[in-house]
Amino acid sequence: MEQLLQTLLTIPEAGALAAAVDGGACPAAVTGLAPVHRAHIAAALAAETGRPLVMICSDEGEAVRLAADLEILLGRGSLRLFARELFVRAGTVISRQWEHKRIAALYALSQRGDAPIVVCTAEGLLQKTSPPARLRDAALTLSMGERYDLNDLPRRLVDAGYSRADQVEGVGQFALRGGILDVYSPMMEEPVRCEFFDDEVDSLGAFDTTTQRRTKNLDEALILPAAELLPGIKPASAFQYLPRNALVCVSETGRVGERVKNVLWQAREDTESLLAAGEKDGDLTALLLSQSEWTEALGQFPVCMMESLPTSRYPLPPRTLLAVTAKQLSAYGGSIDAAAGDLRHYMDTNYSVLLLCGSAARAKSMQRMLREREIPAALDFDCAAMPKGGEVRIAVGALSAGAEYPQLDLAILTEGQITAAAGRPARRTAKSGDNRQKLLSYTDLTPGDLVVHANHGIGRFEGIRKMPVDGVEKDYVKIVYAGGDSLYVPATQLDLVSKYIGGGGLGDDGEVRAARLSKLGGSDWSKQRSKAKAAVKDLAKGLIALYAQRQRQPGFAFSPDSPWQREFEEAFDYAETDDQLRCISEIKKDMERPIPMDRLLCGDVGYGKTEVALRAVMKCVLDGKQAAILVPTTVLAQQHFTTATSRFRGFPVEIRVLSRFQTPGQSRAILSELAAGKIDVLIGTHRLLQKGITFKDLGLLVVDEEQRFGVSHKEKLKQMSKQVDVLTLTATPIPRTLNMALSGIRDMSTLEEPPQNRQPVQTYVVEHDWGMLADAMRREIDRGGQVYYLHNRVESIDSTAARVKELVGPEPKVVVAHGRMQEKELSAVMQQMVEGEAQVLVCTTIIETGIDIANVNTLIIEDADKMGLAQLHQIRGRIGRSARRAYAYMTYRQGKILSEVASKRLTAIREYVEFGSGFKIAMRDLEIRGAGNLLGAEQSGYMMTVGYDMYLQLLEDAVLEEQGKKKAVSTECSADLTISANIPDRYVPSNEQRMDLYRRIAAIRTEPDAADLLDELMDRYGEPPKPVYALLDVAMLRANAVRAGVSEIVQRGESLRLVIADFKAEALAAICSSPKYRQRLKLAAGDVPALTLALKKGEPVLETALTLVEDLRLASEGREMPEMVKK
Repeated sequence: MEQLLQTLLTIPEAGALAAAVDGGACPAAVTGLAPVHRAHIAAALAAETGRPLVMICSDEGEAVRLAADLEILLGRGSLRLFARELFVRAGTVISRQWEHKRIAALYALSQRGDAPIVVCTAEGLLQKTSPPARLRDAALTLSMGERYDLNDLPRRLVDAGYSRADQVEGVGQFALRGGILDVYSPMMEEPVRCEFFDDEVDSLGAFDTTTQRRTKNLDEALILPAAELLPGIKPASAFQYLPRNALVCVSETGRVGERVKNVLWQAREDTESLLAAGEKDGDLTALLLSQSEWTEALGQFPVCMMESLPTSRYPLPPRTLLAVTAKQLSAYGGSIDAAAGDLRHYMDTNYSVLLLCGSAARAKSMQRMLREREIPAALDFDCAAMPKGGEVRIAVGALSAGAEYPQLDLAILTEGQITAAAGRPARRTAKSGDNRQKLLSYTDLTPGDLVVHANHGIGRFEGIRKMPVDGVEKDYVKIVYAGGDSLYVPATQLDLVSKYIGGGGLGDDGEVRAARLSKLGGSDWSKQRSKAKAAVKDLAKGLIALYAQRQRQPGFAFSPDSPWQREFEEAFDYAETDDQLRCISEIKKDMERPIPMDRLLCGDVGYGKTEVALRAVMKCVLDGKQAAILVPTTVLAQQHFTTATSRFRGFPVEIRVLSRFQTPGQSRAILSELAAGKIDVLIGTHRLLQKGITFKDLGLLVVDEEQRFGVSHKEKLKQMSKQVDVLTLTATPIPRTLNMALSGIRDMSTLEEPPQNRQPVQTYVVEHDWGMLADAMRREIDRGGQVYYLHNRVESIDSTAARVKELVGPEPKVVVAHGRMQEKELSAVMQQMVEGEAQVLVCTTIIETGIDIANVNTLIIEDADKMGLAQLHQIRGRIGRSARRAYAYMTYRQGKILSEVASKRLTAIREYVEFGSGFKIAMRDLEIRGAGNLLGAEQSGYMMTVGYDMYLQLLEDAVLEEQGKKKAVSTECSADLTISANIPDRYVPSNEQRMDLYRRIAAIRTEPDAADLLDELMDRYGEPPKPVYALLDVAMLRANAVRAGVSEIVQRGESLRLVIADFKAEALAAICSSPKYRQRLKLAAGDVPALTLALKKGEPVLETALTLVEDLRLASEGREMPEMVKK
């Protein structure tokens, strides 16, 4: 990646930053950087200056992603310094895995060796630790042939935090038996066994904790301390471990500073509560740096503060301020065709495109896929040279996200961005009730997210924990419930857990409302699930009826284009864009098929969606059918009516509009003409969905601004459009709609080419500053333009308008508009803006779907962090409708620390200012808030209580029951065996990917499923280690056990217990009397019937369990069991 880093340094701001680092002009602050850009710039700076790089992040998730990117860019490994579990009440047993990882990182740093990349969390650096010299002294190296004092070794190990045991089974233990020392050091894959001859090391090797047998020989072994804070040592700052000449980059200083403040506050609170409870007599804050110590320690290094948005809150006053123009490219949701379209656009605009894949094999596969789409791409595995303008070059090195640098005409795309589905869309299959693919949302699951356990309800995900059980280390997912109770779910049972996606909407603070946590062991969850289950039965009946009717009645096949159709299209005043012509062709083909059309037309605001829709309307009317155009607001209905009347002038087409503007008498007359077939096109608001609306022969339904319609409206739409062609128009499709379109469930056309002379909107995301905004408004008015100032609180809108008036001066006219105004008053205000009599409109979001005013070219939005991404993009689309450059200012309160979701929203809206970005905005929205559920008005409350995945599972079961079909087998058998069945960190380093694989393996139902997943594992990660094969076998064991009527399999010592859920006396009697199990298998009847098998010494438990379950299944089906093969 050396060539890429050198290219990035040609960005003037990057070069200036490198000069600032070496020239002593730090601290420096640079804005405009998303996480992937921070990795790019930081790596380029480290390579240019030759300094070790230290990256400080606010949380571990971001740190892991940045570390992975930096390793690829710099071609070296990284050290990760995260926090340990610090505050523990007396008697609490806690995993020390994080502490052990931390010790290994600190020891490596203490050696002052080559440590080019150090990635830390704020909390990790805030926690005090042992001084570097003391940590080095506490480490012990055992080497072949060296002499040691066997009497002193146990004392040294105890002082280093180890505990003595009879047999070593976990990290931090040692055992001494005569002249044999066993010790399990942090960060060792296996413990070591050292045999002494007198006081000399005679043999040294690693051994397996399960068998206690040696696995390999070693020449030496490094024994690290098992505890970070050693007795009798004064804690020191972790900053002492950082290389003195290091370049320190801080990712989002606001969030890092907030994390520091929160940790210190929590420490004070914990100290007070523990002192009050008599559990502590010291101050926990003594184990942390103070705020002033943190700032002072940070100031000892050249610091580069990397921000996505401008801020006034820097921990150190910057001496250098820079802004980089860069964009983070969103994922394509698995749609390679969409990616190919972007690649063609890049090539046409002479961009250099670097496409990064995870391996050489994947790179070749990507080249083949692009060739199939007529996109030439050169293979350059090592990125020996950067691509030229208009060239696509594929290299090896998978970064976390794609990026675009307009100053360099350079786009960097990643394989995962192109091939990975956003929310993992379903494969294209027949649209039957039993083929629904759940939203698979584990890849972005981070600690703190809400999850739903099928049996225990809604809890908070705390991460993956490794815990030793019966001498075997296993992966568990920790979930915290109400009251602080914790549940550890074995990774083999992750199919019972899904990410919580609710439909709660936004709270008063603009953030997503959180669901209530369930109480572990309580009855609330079962009650909520039962209520939701009952509710979905009613919905299922309606869905079944709707599907059945669609199948029975084929749609109408419209005729090919007639001369009148061509005449109508030629009358269009403007030249169509190529995208418009393509979308029109796709829609016409759909209409000419006998299957009802359901197509989504996604095009940016002002890109000609209306013209495309009107051509479809004309095609419908020419075949004697009626068309309806549904819009969300009265103002928009009137605008569409004006456009349609003008467009159909000269053709015998009767058009009417139905909205609040019509009197009751006028409305009745329109409805009467509609039912009689005298009206060809009806344009209306939600009134079109009311009872009493009867079309004589409806052929086409056009839904404009789809994202503005609620759940209840969509329910009525479903009933209205059973056999009607439906064309949906939107600039920013709601995430679930987009997810369906990308999944192939719904057809989609996109308009990405702007009309001629259209300029992009220059967007700023800034803290609210009246002085700066006054300058922006005066500048727009001075050039003869107009301004929208969006203040979304009616109660204080007049005082805000007065402040705006005070700032712009006496001459410009300032007017106010909001939804509580009378219709005539509102129309008069808008008329003043249209005619140019008023220069500034202070308004609410009423302008979101208002009349287009070409002269309004400055937009200011207060509290933009409280608005949704789609809404921000839609409002921004109200300006920039002329050849003049437009400016949008998205502001948030001064000094406010934005939540991660709000920051992502505003970063996305700032990045996507170019043409056709509505589709990308929706892609990013899909990533930020997940796919929502829009199934029904009365159902949304139930969906909120049980979560999206659980709700859809209940609905699917209800639909299958209503159809009389058998429900899909759900693996409800738990298996707890004393075997090593897990995905090792070294095999799949990413926590997110491991979580996803654990869930997918747990959901395996059949042998083909297992074989398919195994093929994928080998393709993506190489040959799986033994624990992964065991994990697949455990999944098959659980699936087979359900078919055999077993609900639980547990190994305890030398016995294997199977809990019987489906009691079949004949089958159980047959298997117990089988010679294979005679005198080994016992049946315990009662409330919980169970089979217990005595295991033979050395008998492989997994193979035995698989055989027993299979025999039980055959016996349950009345089939003969295979006899045991005699050895």
